[in-house]
Amino acid sequence: MLFHYHFWTPLLEETERYYASQGFKTHLRIGKYKGDFVTFNPPLTWDDIRDKEILFRIIEMRKGIVNITFGFGKEIIFDHIGFLVEQSEHDQICEKAIKMEWKVNIDERRTFITTPYQFRIELQTHLDVIDYNQDEILIQQMVLNTRQTGLEEDLAFLFGKDQKLEIQVLTENQPVTIREVVITDPCIQNSQDPNGVKVMRTLRGKLAT
Repeated sequence: MLFHYHFWTPLLEETERYYASQGFKTHLRIGKYKGDFVTFNPPLTWDDIRDKEILFRIIEMRKGIVNITFGFGKEIIFDHIGFLVEQSEHDQICEKAIKMEWKVNIDERRTFITTPYQFRIELQTHLDVIDYNQDEILIQQMVLNTRQTGLEEDLAFLFGKDQKLEIQVLTENQPVTIREVVITDPCIQNSQDPNGVKVMRTLRGKLAT
């Protein structure tokens, strides 16, 4: 199940504010402060931390089965998407990625697969990364822009199924990024986040206009 995406961005406060306005809750803020990694989680607000010299490694926001993370970057860069998988599925996907000669980095918390499409795929088997109290809220569809063809076929091979229902791929001479995310939440306001991702909602199984 597609559940996650991550960006590096200089627009940290703006990005957090945007997703908070869409009903997401800030779960975690970790940054390097005076040489050490420190948490600045809520109830701390940006008024408490804005003037400190913090190099944020990750800010994590959640709503239902949607998990969004971002960290500081000098420019906006799309880094990875994430899938929730069973352990058996995880192992099969990793075996297939290795056969494709894609780099696979497995640790006890999560697995990253480096694709040739200038972004990574995260495999997550731990369910504590989502909030079950709103389990009807999930990513229904995502539109990715790549600069080369083949991603749809590679995803179908990796996951053993057609991913077109979850992921649509555009191949244009534009930055590799997420163009659009459709979330099954009637409270979502159709708009664009500070990093250029168009966030849309679905109503009764259809895209809201």
